[in-house]
Amino acid sequence: MHVADRVYSEGQIVGVLTTEPLGRVLDYKAPEGGCGDGDFVEVPLGPRRVLGVVWGVGEGKFDPARVRPIARVLEARPMRGELRAFLARAADYTLTPLPAMLRLATRAPGLGEGPATRRVLRLAGPVPNSLTDARHRVIEALRDYGGAAVTMAELTEAAGCGASVVKGLVKLGVLAEEDAPKDTPYPPLKPAGAGHLVGDQVAAGDALVAAVAQGGYSCTLLKGVTGSGKTEVYLEAVAECLRAGRQALVLLPEIALTADFLTRVEGRFGARPAEWHSGVTMTERRRLWRMVSEGGAGLVVGARSALFLPFQDLGLIVVDEEHDTSYKQEEGVLYNARDMAVLRGAISGCAVVLASATPSLETWANVEAGKYARLDLGARYGVAEMPAMHTIDMRGENLPADRWISAKLAAEVTARTEKGEQSLLFLNRRGFAPVTLCRACGNQIGCDHCDARMVEHRFLKRLVCHQCGATKPVPLACPTCKVEGRMAAVGPGVERLAEEVAARFPEARLAVLSSDLFGSARALKEQIGVIAAGGADIIIGTQIVAKGHNFPLLTLVGVIDADLGLQGSDLRAAERTFQLMRQVAGRAGRAEKKGEAWLQTHQPDHPVIRAILGGDEEAFWRAEAAERRMAGVPPYGRMAGIILSGPDVAQVFDFAGELARRDGPLRRVGAQVFGPAPAPVARVRGRHRVRLLVKADKSVPLQAALAEWVAQLKPPTNMRVAIDIDPQSFM
Repeated sequence: MHVADRVYSEGQIVGVLTTEPLGRVLDYKAPEGGCGDGDFVEVPLGPRRVLGVVWGVGEGKFDPARVRPIARVLEARPMRGELRAFLARAADYTLTPLPAMLRLATRAPGLGEGPATRRVLRLAGPVPNSLTDARHRVIEALRDYGGAAVTMAELTEAAGCGASVVKGLVKLGVLAEEDAPKDTPYPPLKPAGAGHLVGDQVAAGDALVAAVAQGGYSCTLLKGVTGSGKTEVYLEAVAECLRAGRQALVLLPEIALTADFLTRVEGRFGARPAEWHSGVTMTERRRLWRMVSEGGAGLVVGARSALFLPFQDLGLIVVDEEHDTSYKQEEGVLYNARDMAVLRGAISGCAVVLASATPSLETWANVEAGKYARLDLGARYGVAEMPAMHTIDMRGENLPADRWISAKLAAEVTARTEKGEQSLLFLNRRGFAPVTLCRACGNQIGCDHCDARMVEHRFLKRLVCHQCGATKPVPLACPTCKVEGRMAAVGPGVERLAEEVAARFPEARLAVLSSDLFGSARALKEQIGVIAAGGADIIIGTQIVAKGHNFPLLTLVGVIDADLGLQGSDLRAAERTFQLMRQVAGRAGRAEKKGEAWLQTHQPDHPVIRAILGGDEEAFWRAEAAERRMAGVPPYGRMAGIILSGPDVAQVFDFAGELARRDGPLRRVGAQVFGPAPAPVARVRGRHRVRLLVKADKSVPLQAALAEWVAQLKPPTNMRVAIDIDPQSFM
């Protein structure tokens, strides 16, 4: 239970948590008119004024005469006790300074401004047939915003034109410019009526509705094969939440997913929900943040950072595709949104639903331990059936060096194209080829700023580093041996495969789905829509296609290199390959037509490949769980990664070595430290990276021991120390 919010009269000493990197709560005097716990305030800090939240009673350790008063209380709903408790618990768990956590919860512009109006533009009159290119872009940009009112700055940026073009359209009467309230409630969603559930869906829907209706915390794994209608089932729980006048949050792993999802929500509830992700304008962010805090948004669909929004009465959190690795924030505050969703649900007293066709082993283990409930959807929705799975043993294929599609897979693709059906060729890589090397001396082109190999992007005509983002032109001569004309890209990438497909299937319409090729989420959404409507015969895709898109005409999935994910030292390599292959295969045959999946592999007898083919998921999880339990690694042990980085490699290694030697606080709780060792990618943006890995038993209070251990040494000013609790990637 949370302590009731206190009210402080003028002059009382209160503690204010600011968003500045100071690491502690600061004392201030309550202003004229007083303030209360959770109030958003502006406080003086040195010569500046900064944003803060009243966090409780002040410490009072300083001379009251020297304590400065709060400058002003902002016109925003106070932060509720449950959100403050969530931020504090999340900070403790992830060993993140509390001000950094508060920054995640105050990511809306103009928090200090009161209700106000702004000048906005909207379509007003008929659009003339003949428009200049720039004016046409303005109209298209407005339509992309789905009829929402847009500011001049947002419209000119989206259309890539000057304000004069927009003003010309206003003069013509095509656009109208008007004053509008900055923040308006979202259209109410109508939860009346039931969705169209069938078979297993009915019982699962009833169970989730009951979990929401009884109130209080619960966590349920909703597991169902790809295409079994998980979305329809958890939307019933959303409907129950809305009927009770409470708010619901649905987290999705990829912005591109939201277009299809928003359409389904609109079909079910008669209006679009609120959206929160990096593709949303600042104006819309401000509106959503305010409306969520005032109860003017019933359903929010968003990326992982939506977990930190100031909900007034949260009744349900859904984490869709809960196994997806993009729920782990890898920069800044390191947290896993799936785990934090469960924590927020427990603190808020609301139902949590984790939905996936291929759950993470962590979630599977929590179900086995009785911590989470489990609901299974066995069959596919409607008449669709699961695809038949086959392997192609590449050891017996005699392909030329520049070819990756086996004769068998090519024949299957041709057969589908002739029937007017779609084929998906899946590659676990982005870019043209993984490595560019010199055929004369064997030298590989590495990045100048880090230790990753550079990848050739043929469409950009450049080499790109996927680790730090550096680019450079493809050299004509080898930088090492100076021989010209012998630089070659080795191994397939998306663009190389696209060239092979264009050559082998010249009549087929080709679409490439790789996040590199799209400048914006909007462009990616459009391409997905075109493909779903039948605008391509062959689709080449990377991991982005495994994420819940629905292509009704797709009946064949070919995995070009099924072995790829099995290489490397990642403890989750087997789990991720299993999930990815099952998810990708699940894209085939989602409507009336039967689908097939073909996996090209050099290791047809590998246990993971056999488990994918056999479809016995429980057997795979049991075997994988036994292996992890033996090794004492997550979810049956605890792990933390410590990444030290700095410009001087010797200094970083010396500091890491000294830290490893002073491991007393860790040994006292039975934890072990491994390393130091160069991180797998040992240099990023000119900074050398060194890793230490800490392992401990499941029951060990690891965070306190880590904090005590790291606090023994103060790093030099040019060195950064990052602690990653439950690391997902071992970069």
